[in-house]
Amino acid sequence: MVISSLADHLVRGVETIGDSVSEALFEPVIRLGVTGLARSGKTVFITSLVANLLDRGRMTSLVAQQEGRITAAYLQPQPDDTVPRFDYEAHLSALTGPAPHWPDSTRAVSELRLSFKVQPGGLLSGLQGPRTIHLDIVDYPGEWLLDLALLDKSYAQWSADTLTRIENRPQAAAFLTSARGADLSGAHDEPTAQALARGFTDYLNAARDDGFYDCTPGRFLLPGDLAGSPVLTFAPLPVTEPSRRRTLQREMERRYEAYKAQVVKPFFRDHFARIDRQVVLIDALGAIHKGPQAVEDMRRAMADILAAFRPGRNAWLSQLLLGKRVERILFAATKADHLHHTQHPRLTAIMEALTRDARDRADFARAETAALSLASLRATTEEMRNHNGAELPCVRGTLLDSGKQAAFYPGELPEDPSHLLNPARNGAEDWLGEDYGFMAFAPAPLTLQPGDGPPHIRLDRAAQFLIGDRL
Repeated sequence: MVISSLADHLVRGVETIGDSVSEALFEPVIRLGVTGLARSGKTVFITSLVANLLDRGRMTSLVAQQEGRITAAYLQPQPDDTVPRFDYEAHLSALTGPAPHWPDSTRAVSELRLSFKVQPGGLLSGLQGPRTIHLDIVDYPGEWLLDLALLDKSYAQWSADTLTRIENRPQAAAFLTSARGADLSGAHDEPTAQALARGFTDYLNAARDDGFYDCTPGRFLLPGDLAGSPVLTFAPLPVTEPSRRRTLQREMERRYEAYKAQVVKPFFRDHFARIDRQVVLIDALGAIHKGPQAVEDMRRAMADILAAFRPGRNAWLSQLLLGKRVERILFAATKADHLHHTQHPRLTAIMEALTRDARDRADFARAETAALSLASLRATTEEMRNHNGAELPCVRGTLLDSGKQAAFYPGELPEDPSHLLNPARNGAEDWLGEDYGFMAFAPAPLTLQPGDGPPHIRLDRAAQFLIGDRL
C-alpha cells in the first residue's frame, strides 16, 4: 500500500509538472474556485458571471473589455472528464426564461471551462496575435470546505469540540440526550449507530436552517451517492478513555477516520489543492436578519474557511515544485440588490469587518484579498417612499413566497460595523433597538439587448479582481 501510494503521488506530480509547463508556455489556465455556505448564491453567481463574460456589454469594469482586447469568448468541454459539468444552459434558462425562477443550489462539485481569445496589451500588442486563456470554474459546497479542518483532529478531539460547541443549542437537545445515553464501551450495534448518526444529521440540518454555519461534516448535509453508507454513519460521543475492540466507540472512530481518508482527502487532492483564485460568497444580510449569534457564527466560519486555503503568490517554479497556492481571494456579500445603493458601502464595510481575521491571515501569506458587496443577478429596482414625512430608500421586486410586487425598506445598516460585531462577539441574543428585515425576491422577467448579459451589481468588479490581471 505504501509503494502504491508513493507511485500514485509520483504520477500525479509528473502530470502536474506537465500541465504547468504547458499552461505557462502555451495556453494559460486560471482555476477559479467558487464556494460559499448554504443559500449564498453560488449557482446564480457562476451562471451570471459566465453569461456576462460571453456577452460583455455590462462588464465595464473589466479592463480587458474596456480596452477591446477580448476578441472572443466561448465555452469548451472541461478538462476533468470525471467531474460533472456545471449545467450552465439549464440554470441560465431558469433565470432568464418566460417564468424566471431561482435554480437549484449546489450539491456537489461541478466544473465549466470558458476560453478567451485575448489580444496582448502594452508593448506586445502590435507584435503578437491573440492568445488563448482558459478559465476553469470549479463549483463546490462550502460545507465540504469546512471539512478540511477535520484532517488535523482525532475522533476524540472532534467529538469534544463539537459537543462543547452545541451544548446550549436547542436544535441539539434531542441528539445530546441520545449521545449521553449511549454505551460507548458496549458492543457495536448497527441500529444504535444509525440512530445516533440520524439524530446528529437532524441537528445539523436544523442548525443550518436556523442560521448556524459550523455544520460539519458537510457530507451529512449533502450526502449524494454516499447516503446510508457506513462512512456517513457516525456521530460525536462523549469520549473519556481509549476505545476497545468491537465497541461502539471503536466503530465510530473507525468510520470517522474512513470519512477523512475516503471523502475529505480525495476532495482536497482532486479539486481544492488545484485552485489558484477563489471567491467566497456570503449571505451577510441573511445572517444579520437572523441575529447576533448568526453573525458571530458566520465570522468564525469565515476564519475557518480561510484556514483551509494555502494563500500565497504563484511563482511558476514554486507551482512545479510545491503545487499551487491561492493567489487571490474575494469575500463577496451577495444579494446587494436587497438594499438601496446608498447602503451598499455600509454592507461592504460590514463584510470587511466580518472577514478581517481571515483576510489578515491571507495578507500575511502575501495573497491578495478583497471584500465586496454585489448582486449576481439584479432582481429589484430602487425607489424613494415617503413615510411620516421622511423619504425612505426602498427596493421593489416580486416577493418569492406570494408572487406579488412590493416595495420594501429593510432598515438602515449601521455606519460603524462594530455596532453589529460587538454585540455578536459578546453573545447578545438580539439587536437592541434595531430590527433588520430582508425579503426574499424572485428573479424579475428580463428583456436582454444583444451583447448584454443579465443585469448585476459589481459583478464586473469581482471579475476584474479575480481574473483581470491574467487577461
